[in-house]
Amino acid sequence: MSDGRQNPDELLKIINQEDKQRNRGRLKIFFGYAAGVGKTYAMLEAAHEAKENGIDVVAGYIEPHARPKTMALLQGLETIPTLKIEYNGITLNEFDLDQAMARKPQLILVDELAHTNAKGCRHTKRYQDIEELLKAGIDVYTTVNVQHIESLNDMVASITQVLVRERIPDSIFDQADQVELVDIEPQDLIDRLNEGDVYSEEQANRAIQNFFTVENLTALREIALRRCADRVNRLTGNERIKSRGDYHTDEHILVCLSSSPSNAKIIRTAARMASAFRGAFTALFVETPDFPEMDEQDRNRLRTNMRLAEQLGAKIEIVYGDDVPFQIAEFARLSGVSKIVIGRSLATKKNVFAKPTLTEKVISLAPNLDVHVIPDSNQNITGYHPKKAKQNRFFVFSLPDILKCFAILGISSLIGYLFKSLGFDEANIIAVYVLGVLVTSVMTTHQIYSLISSIVSVLVFNFLFTDPKFTFQAYDQGYPVTFVIMFIAAFITGSLANRLKNHAKQSAQAAYRTKILFDTNQLLQFAKGQNEIISASCIQLNKLLGKDIIFYPAQNDTLKDPMTFFIHQNSFDPSYINENEQAVAKWVFKNNKHAGATTETLSNSKCLYLAVRVTDQVYGVVGIVMHDEPLEAFEKSILLSILGEFALAMENEKNAREKEEAAVRAKNEELRANLLRAISHDLRTPLTSISGNANNLIVNGEYFDEQTKLQLYTDIYDDSMWLINLVENLLAVTRIEQGRLNIQMSEDLIDDAIDEALRHVNRKRVEHKISVKRSDEYLLAKMDAKLIVQVLINIIDNAIKYTPKGSSIVIESKKQGNNAIVSISDDGPGISDEVKAHVFDMFYCGSNKIADSRRSLGLGLSLCKSIINAHGGTISVLDNQPHGTIFRFTLPIGEVKIHE
Repeated sequence: MSDGRQNPDELLKIINQEDKQRNRGRLKIFFGYAAGVGKTYAMLEAAHEAKENGIDVVAGYIEPHARPKTMALLQGLETIPTLKIEYNGITLNEFDLDQAMARKPQLILVDELAHTNAKGCRHTKRYQDIEELLKAGIDVYTTVNVQHIESLNDMVASITQVLVRERIPDSIFDQADQVELVDIEPQDLIDRLNEGDVYSEEQANRAIQNFFTVENLTALREIALRRCADRVNRLTGNERIKSRGDYHTDEHILVCLSSSPSNAKIIRTAARMASAFRGAFTALFVETPDFPEMDEQDRNRLRTNMRLAEQLGAKIEIVYGDDVPFQIAEFARLSGVSKIVIGRSLATKKNVFAKPTLTEKVISLAPNLDVHVIPDSNQNITGYHPKKAKQNRFFVFSLPDILKCFAILGISSLIGYLFKSLGFDEANIIAVYVLGVLVTSVMTTHQIYSLISSIVSVLVFNFLFTDPKFTFQAYDQGYPVTFVIMFIAAFITGSLANRLKNHAKQSAQAAYRTKILFDTNQLLQFAKGQNEIISASCIQLNKLLGKDIIFYPAQNDTLKDPMTFFIHQNSFDPSYINENEQAVAKWVFKNNKHAGATTETLSNSKCLYLAVRVTDQVYGVVGIVMHDEPLEAFEKSILLSILGEFALAMENEKNAREKEEAAVRAKNEELRANLLRAISHDLRTPLTSISGNANNLIVNGEYFDEQTKLQLYTDIYDDSMWLINLVENLLAVTRIEQGRLNIQMSEDLIDDAIDEALRHVNRKRVEHKISVKRSDEYLLAKMDAKLIVQVLINIIDNAIKYTPKGSSIVIESKKQGNNAIVSISDDGPGISDEVKAHVFDMFYCGSNKIADSRRSLGLGLSLCKSIINAHGGTISVLDNQPHGTIFRFTLPIGEVKIHE
């Protein structure tokens, strides 16, 4: 709804446009729907009129038409010589902008606004020339046809089969200070063509056969008229913003809904108006306190009218209150309604003092709006009488209500006797009976019982407490007045209590439904996964409607098996999900429309089916078990809101899932690329070395001395061990990635693991000084010894690779608190802080040069981190002093178990 406040951005835009236009020239466009309608002729006539009024007028450029009457109007006007431009051996005549700027008249005529200038001109398009003239403060008259406007180009091309290439931006047309539509009947234009007033005879015949047909010209004329109307609407809207007017030119039609049979006629009339004005269409129903007492026939008729309004494109709105005219007028004011369509009641004012009709009240409450009154002439034919229907609902027999009335009246009489015995006066006793009527109004269902209670209370008071007692006579002359006042007071208080009760009931119901909508929003925000979203939404629908819900989730353009959400577990009926019901759900999924019970599509089903959708994307179908009980309009409104939240949550979950899957695919692709890199480069190097050395031994082995052979054997062994270690790392990484790393924990000595690792490290360890600093005591740790040995091998091999020959590598173990700490330090070049942050990342090799020039795969340290973390320890990299690197990891301390 609109609150009537002005949009600051729109207002600022209008103000800025006004500031720019103060020193600009004014642009007037002579607008036509086809060549030959008389645009240039009208422009020249207007120029002569302006000259006669003392304005300095110059003809800047006039298209040289073969139309004597038009060219004759150039006489008497100063003309600026055209600019001669040679192009492909042809002399072109163009508008000379420089001479026009130097002459600087008050008004200049420039024909053919959409013209494309020849090469050599200052601007490519003529409208750019005109823009420069306007900025210089020169007024301009120009001409253009409808087919040259950019936004209409495709539409015109579809009609005429001619694509116009010379076009102007819509903003030029919309921002013109004045547009004069030069109009002529299509047949008259064709007659002018036949008479040779537009083109030569040959051109005219060709034009009549192709472009200038009555059908084409009529369509172009309609487009031109509409385009002018759109421009006027836009200008009027700008003026409304500037003046802060409270009227609306964007039409918004409001139709009032009721259970009257003739309401369908009113709805159709309003729909035709909305279509004609191309405006918004709203159907309003005012729910009064009497609504719960409406009989089933009226309810069905009201639902039918609402459904008709929806089919005709109306947006259904519901408001609450007992003052129907006020609610209509207030809704119209807040929603920016421009026209109200309402039915005229058969009730008419019979005298001056009669109560005003609903139509008269609406007119008086909304004096600035157009109120269209449609006669309810069908009421006599159908036999529908609102007053009679209300009377039928008023007189309702209810035994519980009657018993309540008698009980409250008896209690009031007993209290009255008590007050009488205590010496209270009659005013207090009257108040007791008034209170009894008030209680009756609250405790009974229908208003008739509060009225009966008021009458009976007066009679009982007269019978029991006035002289002569136990008769319906009264000696005191003032008693009749007392009785009347007592009745009026009792009736008014009873009526007000009944009305407040109904209002409270409506408010509580509306508040509960609104709370369900808010709760749904909160639940969906915290729901994780599709199942949680479905469960939360369907349970909220259970609460809102009090009906069983069935949901069919969608997957891969098909519906999956239904999910049921029942109010009571024993209410399950297999027929709710039989083949027929599922077929209806599939139809809804395929067609993205409502169907099932209480609709006009597949209405024999037991459930009402609605698509959970965002635009054309359907995420599932909700089935509501109806039991032939149609939804109330307000319930349906909340239902659609919940389904909208449901669909958005499903879409967000889908987007998040797709984003996660895309991230996984990207990671897998990265792993794949790195593995391919390793296979194509890192594995090929040692394999080439092995195959080459083995080939030398086979072919030239007899020529090699023992020292050379031993070196070749050693190289083959080192390369094969490097490959074995690499394969072990790859297998271990694969097990970790798949969650299949089985750790067999036991208490083992750290020293044993270190000794075992040193036996398997690279043979190049002999080129380094490797020493071990052992703890003074036996140091046990909880570990999988095989995996920890692999960690030590990877770290020691890493130190050997990245440190020069002769470097020192120290392995140290010690106890600190409840942890065993193992450190492998070297005195090599060290690791930069930038590399430290990524040294444990998979496939990260860093920039350090490897001593043996063999490239690393970047798996060893990443594997070490995974193994240590799986043991519950930590691993880190530190700087060694004065230079070098320390890799340190921790393991939980183990205890020696003594077996007795």
